[in-house]
Formats: sequence, C-alpha cells, structure tokens
Amino acid sequence: MLRPITLAALLLTAACASTGGGDSRPATASKGPPPEVVRIPENPVPSTYKPYAGPATLVTGVTIYDGKGGKIDKGAALFADGKIVAVGASVEAPAGAVVIDGRGKWLTPGVIDAHSHLGNYPSPGVAAHSDGNEVTGPVRPEVHAEHGVWPQDPGFSRALANGGVTALHILPGSANLFGGRGVTLKNVPSRTMQGMKFPDAPYSLKMACGENPKRVYGGRNQMPGSRMGNQAMNRQTWARAVEYRRRWADYEAKVKDGRAKPTDAPARDLQMETLVGVLDGKILVQNHCYRADEMANVIDMSHEFGYKVATFHHAVESYKIADLLAKEGICSAMWADWYGFKMESNDGIRENIPFVHAAGACALIHSDDAGGIQRLNQEVAKALGDGRRAGLDIAPEVAWTWLAINPAKALGIDKLTGSLEPGKMADVVLWDGDPFSVYTRPEKVWIDGALLYDMDTGLRPVSDFELGQPGEGDVK
Repeated sequence: MLRPITLAALLLTAACASTGGGDSRPATASKGPPPEVVRIPENPVPSTYKPYAGPATLVTGVTIYDGKGGKIDKGAALFADGKIVAVGASVEAPAGAVVIDGRGKWLTPGVIDAHSHLGNYPSPGVAAHSDGNEVTGPVRPEVHAEHGVWPQDPGFSRALANGGVTALHILPGSANLFGGRGVTLKNVPSRTMQGMKFPDAPYSLKMACGENPKRVYGGRNQMPGSRMGNQAMNRQTWARAVEYRRRWADYEAKVKDGRAKPTDAPARDLQMETLVGVLDGKILVQNHCYRADEMANVIDMSHEFGYKVATFHHAVESYKIADLLAKEGICSAMWADWYGFKMESNDGIRENIPFVHAAGACALIHSDDAGGIQRLNQEVAKALGDGRRAGLDIAPEVAWTWLAINPAKALGIDKLTGSLEPGKMADVVLWDGDPFSVYTRPEKVWIDGALLYDMDTGLRPVSDFELGQPGEGDVK
C-alpha cells in the first residue's frame, strides 16, 4: 500500500517552508512613466507558490545527466535550501545532510512538459470539466488557461510519480486562432492554481494554424473558413494590437508633458492587452502549427508586426525547415511518432526531433496528453533510436536536453530550472535505472529540494478527489 501525502499534511509542511515564491520582480516604477499614469497590470493573477521544506540532500555514486548535454559517471549532487549547491565527481556532505547511495541509478533535472492540458481537461474527462477551449470566436486572447485549472486533477500526481514531471505549461486548446494565455505551473499539490503557479515565469499566448480554426468556424459559415482566412484574421488582429499599443504610448507621452490626465487613458481591452504583451516581449507565443509552409507564413507575419514566435507546437514538418527555425531561434515542441491522424499531420517522420536537433535548432518533446506526460522519457528514447537508425549518433545525455533545458528555454524559465547547475531550483529526479529504458521509473522526485515522491515509501501527493476511493489513488 502506498502512503499518500494528503493536502492537509502538505499545507502544514508548507507553513514551515522558506518563502521564495510569489511575484518577486523588482519594482520598475522609477524607470517608467510618473505614478499618476494609469497602468495595465502585467500579472493580474500573482503566484502565491511557496516551496515545501526539505533537508540538505546529497546523492552519491550516481550517473548524472545535467540537462544541458553533460554527463558525469559516478558523480555526486548536493542540493539544499531549495537550490542546487554542487554537482561533480565528488561533493562533500554538510552536517546533517541526507545522503543517498545512487550507485546503479541516474540523476537528472525534472522533466518539463511545454504543452499540457492537465487541470483544464482533468480526469475524470467529463463535459463539466472541459475548460480548455473558449469556442465562441476565433480571436480569444483575453481568456487565461489558469482560470480553468482544477488543482485537484489526479493527473498532476501521476505525471510526477510516473513521469518525473516537475514543471508543466498549461495551454488553451487549438480551436481558435488566438486561444488565450498559457501558464506555467510547478507540479506540486495546492488548494489553488495560484499556489502552483511558477514564480516569475512569463505568460504565453496560444495561437493555432491550419485545420482546427478553419474547421470549427468554417463549419459555422463564418470566417475563418480557409487558410487564407486564418492568416487574414491573424493580420487584422495584430494590426489592431499595434494601434492599441500606439494609443497607450501616446496617452503616456501626453501625461508626461501635462497634456493629459489619468482619466484620459484609453479604455482597457483585455484582448489587446495580451497582444501588446507579446509585442513588448513579455508574453511568449506558443503556436500550434503542423506544416512547414504555414510555419514560414507565421514567421513572415511575426516580422511584419514585430513579435517573435517562441515555439511551434506539434510541428511535424519542422524537419523540412530546420535551418530556418535555427536562424530564427524558434523551438519546436514535437512528438516522437504521432502523425498521420489528419491531413496536415500526414507528412511527419519518426526522425523529426533528431533532425531538428542536428540542424542546430531547439528541439523538445511535449505530451499534449494526460497519458503521454507520464512517459516523456520513453518518447525521447524512441526518437533517439530513430535518429540513430538514420545515422545521427546523438548521446543520451544530449537527448536529455529535449526534456529539460530546451523546454525551459521555450517557456522562458531556463535561468531558473532545466539543468543541474548551482543556484538553480532543485527540481531533481532519481531514476532506478537508465531513464531511457522502458523498465525504469522515477524512484524519488524533488521539487525545490522537497521530496514529493518516493517509490520506496509510497510518499506521493494525492488529490482530494481521490481520497476515499479504493486504494486512495494508488499509482498503478
């Protein structure tokens, strides 16, 4: 019988934890307009995340994949106070540290899933829980995925225990051209989404190309009903955003020289606020797009309106334009072998991830699935094997970048997590064998240095939704 962590017990632990969450961006008022200027909030839903407490921990004699492509055989890693302290061939344990013998095991950064719908499409999958698509218009950048996240989704715990997932990005669905804002979460139990919200992670804007928007709205005999319509509505919307940004800049300039007062501020438009955040480089575009030609069209549109695409998602044809993606600095979040299920995904290949990587572009795995998120290490193993059969000799420690530092880059959190480097968050997984083996699973998972899953003792978070059910949500 596995011993679950109840939410109440974790809340007691959290009360003793160090602070370090929340929105800790430094104040910038001294560099901006005078305080009397009406300001649009950058983060209307601040994080209340506080790390759970954990003792100093040293893992010794372990094979380490550092998340950035490095490997240490028979290495050691020390983390304390929620941070990585030291990683190397030999590390001294401080007094009172927990020491774990890692011989025959592997240590890696936690897995980061850059494309998930956990919480927005939780289990059980019933209509009352379907909160990932606002299918009331093709342009919906004003909605926030975080407002639909149900923290009690049992999928969070399964992703932690079965897949070693320590952070995940929750995106709206792809029915709309502009689907809304995405949010990055720490994979910890909490009463509220705010208590899971990754501190200082930027928002994203979910956009979608191709079949989905034109099918959903063309089927209603409204625009967009074609790929032409998709692009036209995209461009019309970005043109509005540029004008909205200009009106606010003009207002702020007038306030500065006394020609306007706060009541002259333009009316707030929540759609445009999200898009201006993109234009200002504060919100990252995560773009659902399968075909190479459409990705190229989106890149041209981004140049026209002055924004940058952070990542193309699904991107089954990224291998066709990998050199262009490398030049543009755009990541591709891909599956190992999901393709062919509709026309725009028809020309996928199993070597997509390794080919994109070999071209020097940013490649990463993603799930888009409540089951797939529990085995992303195995998905990378498949892609690694397919690349080798095609003649690409990619080392396993290099392939781990597809699970760690590259998704962190795609989400704008690579300075905080994604690799085992001193000063970064101690988001760490100890695997009971080679993590690219189907026989391997996480043995222990730490988030900010707190042990949240332990295969040996049965310690793991259990949703309130699972309590009282047979087995109380045991991991199967």
